Amino acid sequence: MQATKVKALLEEKMPGSEVIVEGEGCDFRLTVINDVFQGAFPVKRQQIVYAHLNPYIASGEIHAVTMTTLTFSEWNQKANQG
Repeated sequence: MQATKVKALLEEKMPGSEVIVEGEGCDFRLTVINDVFQGAFPVKRQQIVYAHLNPYIASGEIHAVTMTTLTFSEWNQKANQG
């Protein structure tokens, strides 16, 4: 699977998201920014993203995913730190 396809998929399924995808083939590093994560614990945030990726993981198109999930406020704070 192409990184551009993963990005498009998540941005379509999670409107208002900004998705940064690194990697290729079946191993991806994701940064998903969306205010839907507000107030959610890290595991819940990952579950929200995995809900859209699970069919591709099950088929083997995606093998490994590492993700960072942030709200836009958290993203802006992180960007300003560094």
